[in-house]
Amino acid sequence: MYRVTTNGNYNLVLSNIMLAQQKQMDAGNKVATQKNGSNLKEYAPHAEMLTAMRSVESRLGGYLDQNKLIADKLTTQDFALTQLHDSAASTKQAIEEAIATGRTDTLMQEIEAQFRNAVSALNSRYGGKYLFAGGKIDTQPVNADALSDLTDPATPLISDFFDNDDFITEHKVDDATIVKTGLLADKIGAPLMAAFKALQAFEEGPDGPFTGNMTDAQRTFLEGELSNVWDKVASDIVDVTARNGMVQARVDNVKEDLVARQNSLKGMIGDIVDADMPTASVELEKATIALQASTQVFLTLRDSSLLNALK
Repeated sequence: MYRVTTNGNYNLVLSNIMLAQQKQMDAGNKVATQKNGSNLKEYAPHAEMLTAMRSVESRLGGYLDQNKLIADKLTTQDFALTQLHDSAASTKQAIEEAIATGRTDTLMQEIEAQFRNAVSALNSRYGGKYLFAGGKIDTQPVNADALSDLTDPATPLISDFFDNDDFITEHKVDDATIVKTGLLADKIGAPLMAAFKALQAFEEGPDGPFTGNMTDAQRTFLEGELSNVWDKVASDIVDVTARNGMVQARVDNVKEDLVARQNSLKGMIGDIVDADMPTASVELEKATIALQASTQVFLTLRDSSLLNALK
């Protein structure tokens, strides 16, 4: 036999009201935040998995941030290499035009301008650091300023005009891939500087200078330089540019893979932490109705006490 008392009924109804309020609050938070919880304790069954996935997501984000900088650097290198090739190609064209016209009036002026373009390309910087200086990022890798510097007796070797070291920059672009992004000024520019030096030495020699009508000796020299030197110099720079482009493509491919992995991981994390909004809305509505019902029961109980019946 159960004993029914007013006090016991009040306690039961108040307990139901508090429970309904808590459910309404939880459902309201889920709808407002669109999350199933606000801390790992609320994801206890999946806490270890979530921690691991968050760690992987953070690592992927770090690789993506780094790869953006690497891609920007490689793009800058591509611009510099293109400028270097244009310098070689324009010099080659100037020689061809001089041979075709038999005139050398402005040949050396054009070659001087292309030499300066080449030096500017080899001294290119990214983020305030010299691209082709190896580990000596604060040191200008090419120290020649004019064609006449190349034939200075005090600096007889082409290597005298390069101040870079032999350090090749490498970057880890994901957990399993390391790419070499560094290029050295002397490796890509020494043949070009040697070709410029040969032109300047001839200009200063007994068969120079290049002015007015081209002499037979000048024609023979320029034709030899054109076929034996400048074709190869321009071709070698194209090869270096192509290798830089291959590294760019590899970094881009890794980036696409990282983005795909990151999106997949975000989806897996979302399946755990993101609330199912239609279901959450239904739960909120149910909790609200339950609270209203519990409140109504409390009001009914208050108005139907034994004291009221005895009045």
